[in-house]
Amino acid sequence: MTTTHTLDVPGGRLYYEIRGSGPLVMVMGAPMDAGEFAPFADVLAGDRTVVTHDPRGISRSRLDDPGQDSTPELRADDVAAILDALGAEAADVFGSSGGAVTGLALATRHPGRVRTLVAHEPPLLELLPDAAEQRVATDDLIETFHRDGVGAAWAKFMANAGFDLGGDEAPGPPQGEPSERDLANSIRFFAHELRHTALYRPDLAALESGPVRVVVGIGADSGGLVTYRTSTALAERLGVPPVEFPGDHGGFLGRPVEFADILRKALAGG
Repeated sequence: MTTTHTLDVPGGRLYYEIRGSGPLVMVMGAPMDAGEFAPFADVLAGDRTVVTHDPRGISRSRLDDPGQDSTPELRADDVAAILDALGAEAADVFGSSGGAVTGLALATRHPGRVRTLVAHEPPLLELLPDAAEQRVATDDLIETFHRDGVGAAWAKFMANAGFDLGGDEAPGPPQGEPSERDLANSIRFFAHELRHTALYRPDLAALESGPVRVVVGIGADSGGLVTYRTSTALAERLGVPPVEFPGDHGGFLGRPVEFADILRKALAGG
């Protein structure tokens, strides 16, 4: 059974879902909302309490100021607020893509709230040797959005990230005509979230010296993606071996059972 909840936080109201029972794990993306994680969360809920949420300004999570930017730090504070609402001192955390960046911010801002963080393919462009070129490309994506709209921006985003545009596991808008919610989420992503997430600089020293066990996840089929490079760079900086997950950047979408099995092993230290 899945229960739905809302929580007032500074500047807005968050929507989150709880399913299952057992040790608590937070599952999150950015800009992916709770609904997109549902099949994977259902599998994981067989032996865990799984909490998913819509990041601030996305889908059912509302903002007092729709023009507020979404930063990893703000999103991390939101996750800590959900833990407070649950009466939970700490949780394991799985974050994918922008959600992995949120998780890294959470591990440094609220280290006592995280047991193990599994950061799956965080797009940390600042860790790359070509970071300057990546900043230019990010600015160009945002300019494309403002000039040519959501469709053109997504097409350039996917190409820049290295996706096969015919693949099933690539993140992005659904095939066909986007819904009103999909369109609003895409607008928010390009206008208020992309730059802050992609150009986030993790506090590597704090992550290395802190209490949080950090696992870096990389998709088995992600070799051609920029997130393969960023994830490899993060693992090297932290001195940890990356853990291979099924599929590519969105492997939990197409292979939720196998993905959940690997996540359980990663959380258990295997």
